[in-house]
Amino acid sequence: MTKDKAHIIGLGKSGIAAARLLKLKGWNVTLSDASNNDSLRQQQQELTAEGIEVLLGHAFTPETDLQLVVVSPGVPWDVGALVRAREMGIETIGEMELAWRHLKHIPWVAITGTNGKTTTTALIAAIFQTAGLHAPACGNIGYAACELAIAAATGKTPDWVIAEISSYQIESSSTLSPRIGLWTTFTPDHLKRHRTLENYFHIKALLLNKSEIKIFNGDDAYLRQNAPHTIGADAIWTSINTQDSLPANPEIGVYIQDDWVIAAGKPVVRASALRMPGGHNRQNLLMAVAAATAAGIDPEAIATAVANFNGVSHRLELIRTWQGIDFINDSKATNYDAAEVGLSAVGGPVILIAGGDPKEGDDTAWLQAIKAKCAAVLLIGDAAPAFAQRFAEAGITGVEIVETMARAVPRSAELALEKGARIVLLSPACASFDQYQNFEQRGDHFRQLALEGL
Repeated sequence: MTKDKAHIIGLGKSGIAAARLLKLKGWNVTLSDASNNDSLRQQQQELTAEGIEVLLGHAFTPETDLQLVVVSPGVPWDVGALVRAREMGIETIGEMELAWRHLKHIPWVAITGTNGKTTTTALIAAIFQTAGLHAPACGNIGYAACELAIAAATGKTPDWVIAEISSYQIESSSTLSPRIGLWTTFTPDHLKRHRTLENYFHIKALLLNKSEIKIFNGDDAYLRQNAPHTIGADAIWTSINTQDSLPANPEIGVYIQDDWVIAAGKPVVRASALRMPGGHNRQNLLMAVAAATAAGIDPEAIATAVANFNGVSHRLELIRTWQGIDFINDSKATNYDAAEVGLSAVGGPVILIAGGDPKEGDDTAWLQAIKAKCAAVLLIGDAAPAFAQRFAEAGITGVEIVETMARAVPRSAELALEKGARIVLLSPACASFDQYQNFEQRGDHFRQLALEGL
């Protein structure tokens, strides 16, 4: 009997997990990547030994004998080869959808949004795990989703799946239907890929429309205005203000009153127990409490988890204090809104390191925060010349183009001592792909330089 044939595009963590899952399920699997380097060739050897064909330096073209194409998140959904595959009747899905099909008997919490996803996901996973549940985080944080499906197939079935899901993953996941869906924030992002704000919103809304329980950030102006009409008013809303600030269903909302997080009308945990700065992190806390309450988690477990939660790497992560100066890694701030939130959350004055692979968006609030908080700005990456011109137009002074992180970190230490700044903040407002593989590698380089280069 001839095995079904599958082709996985992208030799990243999710692509490899998808290939291994399908191989385990008896498929004839080919995995390809357009790149070709030493690291990929090493992975090619390992996977070949497992019976998985790996093609490097390969441009995918659909073949008539294929039954399934699985796409990694970084591959645009509307690229020509995928459009042709769908026209040929070849089922084309994302890695997250593949995992869902093997884990849909397990309840999922799915977290999406422009900003706040990672912290909210990590806190939800911490709460569920504190309650004694096997609830690993996956997607854009932790495991690839298909790694959990492999574990379940070999007897290690999760109690819950806690998944951070991007718009890229939503548009390639046609049947994913979580028990609980959360939408953290919505601001312009990924417009190079999604083209319009309306299309980006529609993609995010697909996930919430298919969620049994819907949770929204009621302090996000765009969501307050648009989500009730698009997705319906039957949802749980959160607000860092009082019950009166909730846009809908206040009796089941989650809010802060006298420092207590109130969920379903009952105090659950003190908001001050969260050891992370900024109002945005209080909103992340509310969303996590809303999800945990909806899942029936005991308030005592919620309170314990919140008190012990230290945050996530690359999001306002304190690396070290050197001569009274805090070096903070906010590499995950890959757009203007996230960078403005990060800058607003820290004390001042600040030496800011920004730049990288530029994105479209509204930089107005970010520029205002820089004016208010920054003693100097050091610019790296492809965005540096355009940022320098933009800052000059906005009347921002003390700007230097240093090009690389290796120059930025020691120079930031010099400027902090010279200007009496208390914070050196890496908060790029850009993607990382001009100089790094991802924002994690960028943040790790900043960490290494801050720890070893001063």
